[in-house]
Amino acid sequence: MITSSFQTSVAVLALIILHVSALDTFKAAVYEHAVILPNHTETRVSQDDALLLMNKNIDILEIAIKQAAEQGAQIIVTPEDAIYGWKFTREAIFPYLEDIPDPLVNWIPCQDPHRFGRTPVQARLSCLAKNNSIYVLANIGDKKPCNSCDSTCPPNGHYQYNTNVVYDAKGKLVARYHKYNLYSELQFDVPKKPELVTFNTSFGKFGIFTCFDILFHDPAVTLVKDFHVDTILFPTAWMNVLPFLTAIEFHSAWAMGMRVNLLVANTHNVSLKMTGSGIYAPHSPKVYHYDMETELGKILFAEVDSHPRNSLTYPPAVNCSAYATTIKPFPGQKNSFRGFISRDEFNFTELFENAGNLTVCQKELCCHLSYRMLGKEENEVYVLGAFAGLHGRRRREYWQVCTMVRCKSTNLTTCGQPVDTALTRFEMFSLSGTFRTEYVFPEVLLTKINLAPGKFEVLKDGRLVNKNGSSEPILTVSLFGRWYTEDVRSISGRTSNSATTYLIISTLLMIIALQNIVMV
Repeated sequence: MITSSFQTSVAVLALIILHVSALDTFKAAVYEHAVILPNHTETRVSQDDALLLMNKNIDILEIAIKQAAEQGAQIIVTPEDAIYGWKFTREAIFPYLEDIPDPLVNWIPCQDPHRFGRTPVQARLSCLAKNNSIYVLANIGDKKPCNSCDSTCPPNGHYQYNTNVVYDAKGKLVARYHKYNLYSELQFDVPKKPELVTFNTSFGKFGIFTCFDILFHDPAVTLVKDFHVDTILFPTAWMNVLPFLTAIEFHSAWAMGMRVNLLVANTHNVSLKMTGSGIYAPHSPKVYHYDMETELGKILFAEVDSHPRNSLTYPPAVNCSAYATTIKPFPGQKNSFRGFISRDEFNFTELFENAGNLTVCQKELCCHLSYRMLGKEENEVYVLGAFAGLHGRRRREYWQVCTMVRCKSTNLTTCGQPVDTALTRFEMFSLSGTFRTEYVFPEVLLTKINLAPGKFEVLKDGRLVNKNGSSEPILTVSLFGRWYTEDVRSISGRTSNSATTYLIISTLLMIIALQNIVMV
C-alpha cells in the first residue's frame, strides 16, 4: 500500500511539473538571409571548396543565432537554400550534400560528428544550437544511397533531397524533412510520398515543410488538420509575384486561413524579387519584413502563443461560402470583360462608382463585393475579378479566386498586371464568394507592399470585411481559394525528376524499336 501510494504521488508530481514547465507563450525568431552564392553551379567543385562556401554562410547564420539566443528566443528559423544557394545541376550539388540520418538514431552531431560519416555542416549547426541553448531549423541537402537494381535509382547511385533539419537546445537532431513539392529543382529528387514531420517541445507541437509545399494539400494541410500542430516552421526561397503571391501577403493569409502559427524565413535576393519574412499568428501578423531596397539580411522576433487554439484571440471556424450562396447576384455581370493575371484568364467588372455592390462569375464561382471609397482617384481604376480553374503554365493547381485589384493604369487591358503603389482608400469593403472548397485564404495588400494587421477580418459566414475605419491605399483585397481535390497530379509527384527522364527516354526507345520490328 505504501509503495502504491508513493507511486501515485510521484505520478501526480510529474504531471504538476510537466504542467508548470509547459509554456503558454514562446519567443520566436526568423532570419532573412542574403545568401553568399557559389561562383559555379554548373560544374562540380571539391568537397573542401563546397564546405568553404557553406561555412561563409553559416558564419552569418551564427551571428543571427547568437543574437536570437541573447534576445531570449527559444527557436530560430533560417531560410531555404541559405547555406549554399540554388540552380545547381545534380552533379554540381553533390559535394554540398551530407548523409542525414533519421532522428530516431538519437544523435547529437556536436558531440559525435563522425558517427554517420563526413558531417561537418550538421556538426556545426548542432553546436550552434547546443552552445546557445536554442532550437535551430536549417535547410541543407541530404544524400541517400540507392540500389542500381531499382529502376528509379539515379545514375550516381544516390537520391538527393532538399532537406530541413531541426536541432534542439542540447544540439540533438529532432526532425528531418525532405521537401515533396519541388519547384524547378532538377538537382533534387521527390520523396516517394509526402513526409509528415512533427516534434514536440515544452512550448508546443511543431510541423515542418518548405517553400512550394505551402500551395498543396500534402504535407501542409495534413499537418494542421490531422496532426494538430500549433506552429509551422517554414523556410523558403520565395520569389514575389503580384498581385496574390507576394511572400508576406500569401503566408500571412495561409496562417489565418489554416488558423495556425507560421514562422517564415525567406532568402534575400533583390534581383530575383526574393524578400518577405514574418511571424504570423492565426488572427493577425505579429511581425513581418519586406525590403526591395537593400541587400541586407534581417532578424525578426515575436512572442507567440504556444497553443493558439487555447487563446482568447483564436479565430472561429469559417463557412467560406455561407453568405455568398444565400444572396442574389449584384449587378456587374453585363459589363464584365476578360483579362489576365499572369497566365490565368479572369472575368472582371469595373468599380465605376465611389460606392456600390457588384458580382462577377466564372464557372462555379461567383464573387460579390460591396464597397465604399473615401474618394475615387481619377487616374486609378479598380476591378472585381473571378477565376476558377487550373493555374498557370503547369496547370496543376486548381484555384478559386475572388479579388478586388487595382489596375496598372486607366486602360482596362492593364488590369491584373503587377502594380505596387496606390492612392485610393476604402471606407468599407465586403468580399465573398461561392467557394467549393473550405481552404480559402484572406489577403489584403496595401500600397508599397504592406500588410494591414488588425484592419480586416473574416466573418463566420465567409465575408472578408474591413474594420476599425478607413484603410491605407489598397492594392488588392482577395479571397484565394485552393480546391485541392481538383488538382492535376504531376508525374514528378510519384517519381524523381531524373527517374522520370529515364523512363520517358526508355519508352521512346522501345517505341522506335517496335516500329523497326514492324517495318522489317
